[in-house]
This record gives sequence, structure tokens and C-alpha cells, in this order.
Amino acid sequence: MFLTSPAIAVALGKPHRTAFRVAAALLTLGIFLIDVLTTLEGAVAVLYVVSVLLVARTGRRGDIVTAALAGIVLTVLAYVDSHGLNHVGAQTFRAVVSLAAIGITAILALQHQNAMQRLGAQARLLDLSHDMIFVRDRFGVITFWNRTAEQVYGWSSEQAVGCVADTLLSTRYPQARETVESTLLSLGSWEGTLEQRTREGEWRVLDSRWVVQRDGRGRITGVLETHTDVTERRRAQDAVLRAQSELAHAMRVATLGELTATLAHEVNQPLMAVVTNGEAGLRWLHREQPDLQEVDAAITRSVAEARRASEIVKRVRAFLAKSSTVREALAVPALIHESVRLVQHDLNRDAVQLRVEVGSGLPSVHGDAIQLQQVLVNLMINASQAMAGQPHARELHVDAQRGEQGAVVISIRDNGPGIDAAHLDTLFKPFFTTKPHGMGMGLAICRSTAEAHGGQLSVHSTPGQGATFQLVLGLAGDVA
Repeated sequence: MFLTSPAIAVALGKPHRTAFRVAAALLTLGIFLIDVLTTLEGAVAVLYVVSVLLVARTGRRGDIVTAALAGIVLTVLAYVDSHGLNHVGAQTFRAVVSLAAIGITAILALQHQNAMQRLGAQARLLDLSHDMIFVRDRFGVITFWNRTAEQVYGWSSEQAVGCVADTLLSTRYPQARETVESTLLSLGSWEGTLEQRTREGEWRVLDSRWVVQRDGRGRITGVLETHTDVTERRRAQDAVLRAQSELAHAMRVATLGELTATLAHEVNQPLMAVVTNGEAGLRWLHREQPDLQEVDAAITRSVAEARRASEIVKRVRAFLAKSSTVREALAVPALIHESVRLVQHDLNRDAVQLRVEVGSGLPSVHGDAIQLQQVLVNLMINASQAMAGQPHARELHVDAQRGEQGAVVISIRDNGPGIDAAHLDTLFKPFFTTKPHGMGMGLAICRSTAEAHGGQLSVHSTPGQGATFQLVLGLAGDVA
């Protein structure tokens, strides 16, 4: 277990070391005098271990070795002075015990000093880290707090040590605290993103890594926590996501501008049908002999057309909405049919001959209808614009068939001039466009939308022979 920072290899000042050395020297001299000048039968020399322990506080190996050697030499001198070299008895046994005690104490003190030096080196490395690092015991009480933690959290080491980490930092976990602790104990480590509050009340988003500390018997003694502050990065990510959302929204609005005539035509058709059926119903109703059956039929048709107009309005509002979308199982024929309806007016205006072929028995795909319609509409409008001005017939083919592993492949092929081979690699990159007034985002958004649905969008083209865009979509249930 790591010790608290004030206790890890504390560098004592020179006056303190001198004081310990003087005290140890005086104690050693006093023990020697008592051993020599008195007739005590006990193992007085064993008290030299106190001198060894005393100089160990200086943190110097030389002091420990000197004190131990002094104790050993003085023990031998006192024994020889009192009993001579030829005496063997109880006093000899006590002298041997004293010598063993002094030697063992010195060895343990040196080992302890080595351990403390290693811990001190580790602590210094932890203090140099740019991450917030602290150690807590198995009850959550902080026992070590590095310098970066002081700077970021705002509490000094003296203030933080002894506090419960979760209480001090008001930690918010991505899941239940019990689940995190269970994972830590079972695996010996845990990684995740959490939030903690500084002393000033500011919440920080952190990438956190925990490692269990164990003693020689495998018992848990504490947990080392390392935290990397990713608050600002989480904000260059939130900003990017907002920018992408705004850009996609702008693209939708721009696309809608191109489709204004089509949308007006779409809404106008059912409204005119409502008027026509309403007028017919009134004529049947105002006859001398009202034909209620015809009136009923006219009203029924009016209601159906009104509902169709309402659905068109709802579709346009959903198309423009920036709110989160809900994915569902979509029938491919209906998806293509609705997309064609949106561009039919533009295709008719540009004299584009459209042919749609949808294979039978196609499975449903999983996704957002509005987003996928946007992809198909964009691709069909691009194809129509690519064929603008060519003297021969303008043909657009929309084909949907079953692909590999049950996927659905929707192909949009035109007979325009095709795409320059030099542009194929950059065609889907943001802000790349071959149009004089293009934004360069349409195909980039189309590809990202396809990939977000677990699919892919690719293009094949031979200059002079048109271009084919291929949208591959997974089955319903394949993409969460």
C-alpha cells in the first residue's frame, strides 16, 4: 500500500539528521558504560538496537551501518572486559543474542529504507504525472494525493488525505457504483468515464483507470486511481457533433430549396382533388333527386386526399427537423416510391426518363425513412443535373435487388458524361464539388448516413458512359 505523501522518504534537513546522530551516539555511549561499569546480568547490549532504530530516522544507509557496527564492537569489548576470552556461559549466550539482535535490526532497517526509497521514487514519478493520481484504501479513504490532483481538484494533499474520495469529489459514475466495484474486484481493474467536482464547484469529465493494490498474501490493501481530464476534449467533440448536426440541417434546407416546386406540386395535387371531389359531391347533393351514394363516394375521396396532403406536410416537417430520429423496419419498395415522388416533378421538368425496377420479395431494412429518402433524393437529383444539356435522351435507372448475405442493394444509374477518374477518390470528401455553386457536402452526408445505417455508398463510372451509385443496406435487426 502506498503511504501518504508526507511519510514517503521525507528528506530531513541537516540539523535534524545531526540531532538523531548525536542522540544515537550518546545512547550508545550510555549503554556501553552501563554494560561495563555495572554488574547487571541482563542482556544490556541488546539496547543498541534502539540506537540503530534512532539513526534510521536520518534516512542514510551509512548511519545505520555505523550504529550497528558500533553496537557490535562495543558489545564484544564489554564482554571481553568483563569475562575475558576463555569464559563460556550464560553471559556468552546473552552476548550472542545481543549481537544477533543488533545485526537483524540493522538488516531490517536497511530493507525498510530500500522499500521507502522505492516508494519515494514512485511517489516522485506520480507527482510528475500530468494525470490526477490518488490512492484510497478499501473503505474509499484517500491515502495518497499527487501534485496534479492538488492543482486540478483544488485540495492540497493535507486536506484530501483522510477524506472519502466519492464524498470529497461528488463522483458521478456511468453506471451503478456497486457494478463498478464488482468489476474492479473481479478483474482487478476498471476503466471508464466519470465526472468529478473540483473545490470551486466545476464539474470535470475524466477518463478513469483503477487498479487494485494487494499485499504479499493477496489481500486488497487499496486502489490506485488515475484520472485524465478530458473535459475540453469532450467539449472539441460536442462542438463537432453540433456542427455536423447544423451542417446536415443546412443541407436539408438547401435540398428542400431545390425541391420547392416538387413539394408545391405534391401538396397541390391532393388539395385540388379535395376541391374537385367536394364540388362533385355538392352537385350530386343539390340535384332534384340527390344521389347520396355518389355524395358518399365524393366525400370519401376528399377525406383520403386530405389525409394524403397531411402526410406530405408531416413528411416535410420531419425532413427539416433537427430532433433525434427513430429507426424502424422499412419496406424497400415504399422507400423508393416515396423518394421518387419527391423528385418526379423535377425529373419531368428536365425530361428525364425514369425507370424503376424493384426485385420481388426484398427483405425490410432498418433505418430512418427521412434520412434514407434524403440519400436517394440527393443521388437522383445529382444524376438529373449531370445529364442536363446533353442532346441525346436522358435516362435514369433506379434498381433494387438482394445482395450478398441478404443485404439490399439500391443502384442509381444515369447515362450522363460520367465522373472524371481523378475525382473518384475525393468525390465523397466534405467540401469537394464539381458544381459551380455546390456546397460539396451532399455526397459526404449521403455516405455518412449510409455508414450510420450499417451500410455503404460507392460509385462506379466510366467517362462518357454515365455513373452508377450503389447504396448497400443491412436487414432490419442487423443494425442497433
